[in-house]
Amino acid sequence: MQKPSIPKGTRDFTPQEMANRNYIFNTIKDVFRLYGFQQIETPAMENLSTLMGKYGEEGDKLLFKILNSGDFISGATDAELLDRNSAKLTNKISEKGLRYDLTVPFARFVVQNRDKISFPFKRYQIQPVWRADRPQKGRYREFYQCDVDVVGSDSLLNELELIQIVDEVYRRLKINVVVKINNRKILSGIAEIIGEAEKITDITVAIDKMDKIGLEKVNEEIASKGISAEAIAKLQPILKLNGTNSEKLEQLKTVLAASEVGLKGVSELETIFGLCKAMKVETKIDLDLTLARGLNYYTGAIFEVKALDVEMGSITGGGRYDNLTGVFGMEGVSGVGISFGADRIYDVLNQLELYPETSLENTQVLFVSFGEKELMYSLSWLGTLRANGINTEIYPEPTKMKKQMSYADNKRIPFVAIVGETEMNADMVMLKNMKSGEQKLVTLNELIETIKY
Repeated sequence: MQKPSIPKGTRDFTPQEMANRNYIFNTIKDVFRLYGFQQIETPAMENLSTLMGKYGEEGDKLLFKILNSGDFISGATDAELLDRNSAKLTNKISEKGLRYDLTVPFARFVVQNRDKISFPFKRYQIQPVWRADRPQKGRYREFYQCDVDVVGSDSLLNELELIQIVDEVYRRLKINVVVKINNRKILSGIAEIIGEAEKITDITVAIDKMDKIGLEKVNEEIASKGISAEAIAKLQPILKLNGTNSEKLEQLKTVLAASEVGLKGVSELETIFGLCKAMKVETKIDLDLTLARGLNYYTGAIFEVKALDVEMGSITGGGRYDNLTGVFGMEGVSGVGISFGADRIYDVLNQLELYPETSLENTQVLFVSFGEKELMYSLSWLGTLRANGINTEIYPEPTKMKKQMSYADNKRIPFVAIVGETEMNADMVMLKNMKSGEQKLVTLNELIETIKY
């Protein structure tokens, strides 16, 4: 018989792992709410017409498509089947796909619900997304995103708040990070200055790989897109800019003097840096011109967050988009958002062993069973403890003490309550601290006090 398995790039999570994941989700949710964001959810599957063409050609290939229900092949002719043209065939046999991110479904949601929501609309969404990518370390085919966006406002205060959210979330999770920031307008200005304005996408997609493949390979990739050697030569000093954020911005003012859009990008970043300084944001913020974030819809500031103490891709990213809802027929809605990569954050916390020792989700006290009378006595205590918000369980059948104790150990239950004739007569229980091994007789109120405090 074949052993059961799960698809590559997906994972099971044990109760302990789920407790750790929920620690991340709850921390992030708490911070989102602090800033006035509200939660929404959208379906796991969307119409392909909603998803296709929104992520560039590479993204379209990475969409998981769902076969039409019933006789899915009936819509395709014999000639089309024999032609084996996947792209054409997909349209005939599949109308739906699993969502690739939360931003495009969010744009669809805003357009569909525009009469029910008030702008600026601040939403957060924590749900899984799917990508038909090649699985590797830190990259999965099914993973959670925690998105926070505000749409319907052009104010750069929103960018400040997102940076503050990043600052607060990682401070609470005790992860040292750096926020890398750039501006799409600066990248457009650079493409304009080097005389390749219409090749902006090719240039940014290549620049975005700088960290992974290095300058030489980036230059090769740009050349392969038909960009002249002269333009590539002009690009070099820009890619090698260094100094503090304000020094880089000053150098850019000179380089981009002839580009109106480029200078606007510089001015936006100056405002954001100024606001962060005024609000005393502690997290290090770096202007990084190689940050391009491949997605085509960013129009302003672009963010990426990297953990400093582990080797890992970015753990948060996002940016400003001016017309995301335009593709659904609702023009001129500007928005800015970021996405926390929960699975990568989970891996970082695992590597650095930063989880709190006791989780709110674990059982706090286990009652052991010796017989029918003891069981009935314990059940009334269980009811009161649970009513007081204490996670309590009872071993369901009388069995050897050793077996019940190792059950408590395996589940990391910190206290065990032992009930025998003596305890019942005194209306008490014997409470054992599993860490110290210490035992003492306690009343119901003392038991509640001990566990709660």
